[in-house]
Amino acid sequence: MVKKLRRKFVLTAMLSLLLILIGIIGVINVVNFIQVQAGADDTLNILADNDGMFPDMGDFLKKNGEMKEPEEGNPLNTDVGPEEFKDPFFNNRMLYNRSIELPFQSRYFWVKLTETGKVTEINTGHIAAVSSSDAADFAKHLFFNNMDNHRGYIDNQYRYLVKKNEDGSYLMIFMDCSAGFYNASRLFIMTLIIGFIALAAMFILVYLFSGKAVEPVVESLEKQKRFITDAGHELKTPLAVISANMDVIELEAGSSEWTKSTKNQIKRMDGLVKNLLALSRMEEENIHLAFSDINISKIADESTVYFRAVSDFKKIEYTCDIEENIHINGDKNSFGQLFTLLIDNAMKYTENGGKVHVKLSSDEALRTAVFEVTNTCEKVPEGNLDRLFDRFYRGDTSRSRETGGYGIGLSVARAIATSHGGTIEAETENDKTIRFKVKVPMIKMQ
Repeated sequence: MVKKLRRKFVLTAMLSLLLILIGIIGVINVVNFIQVQAGADDTLNILADNDGMFPDMGDFLKKNGEMKEPEEGNPLNTDVGPEEFKDPFFNNRMLYNRSIELPFQSRYFWVKLTETGKVTEINTGHIAAVSSSDAADFAKHLFFNNMDNHRGYIDNQYRYLVKKNEDGSYLMIFMDCSAGFYNASRLFIMTLIIGFIALAAMFILVYLFSGKAVEPVVESLEKQKRFITDAGHELKTPLAVISANMDVIELEAGSSEWTKSTKNQIKRMDGLVKNLLALSRMEEENIHLAFSDINISKIADESTVYFRAVSDFKKIEYTCDIEENIHINGDKNSFGQLFTLLIDNAMKYTENGGKVHVKLSSDEALRTAVFEVTNTCEKVPEGNLDRLFDRFYRGDTSRSRETGGYGIGLSVARAIATSHGGTIEAETENDKTIRFKVKVPMIKMQ
């Protein structure tokens, strides 16, 4: 139980951190890509406004009021622009240098076409990777296939802008974004590596400190187990005394309605205490079970025989389908108890004249043994059927009182299945049929 709780804590913490890292890495890289694209679009706009050429950037900046040149004799002055154009993160000198060097850093080419798509002029003087024929091919491809979008990408690395002139001709400008995309890809890889390292480091820290985190819960569970064990042992003595006293009363005064009722309640209380102690022991991680190669087909067959009389008394249609020679590595007594609990539960909640079907089969593909108990009932409990395995939960409290159930048998069954590395679940076919299915690893089948 403690190990399971610790694993859940570590898993929850790691999933939370993973989601946070995915969000951070995603935002960083998406913003970086947007910045690369926005920078390319700004440059394309400047080129489109100036017929494919860069203007004098110093004059351009002063004309647009973005920045003025550094004062003569003070080239390192950071306050080189008007107050209203100061950037909160970068000084104006840095921005001025970046802008003035833009024509020398940009790799681009452009093509002019007539309104019918005939190439009239090509300029590839600012790029080395594209020839004039390549530029013409790009332009013709856009003109005849993708003129609906005046912005976009071609060949996965060239950002383009199509400008239609007043005379009907076109100016197509292509900006090489490969350097930006290369740096963006490197940043993506680096953030992934950093994220992986952070995740691994966090896993180590969470695992080391998980013991401290779950310590209050573990302490509470230990106190609960200790209380159940102590209370169970303390209750055994008064129950034995009361039972002995009732026997004496019956010997001296004879049996009566009151003595029978008292003895029934003693028997019920004794069964509840035994089940609580069994469940407490099952849930302890250091429980000693005698695991060996056991034939659960034989155990299941023996368990089904015990309920023939009950089925005859309630006129239940009781059928069994037990596959032979299914072997698992488990505790013989525990599996006898598991089968008995599930069949007994079915018999209790099946109405007179109903049906109970017991089946044991093997799944060779998954190497598992499957034990199923299906029964009809007046009404299947509503909601999540997993609650049936909770301690003291009863789908129908009135029926539980009539049948004498403790509300703990299915909890014991789940503890047995879990201690053998298996699972147990409840499912329904309709509102009057319920099936309990146990799956455990199979080691041998003949």
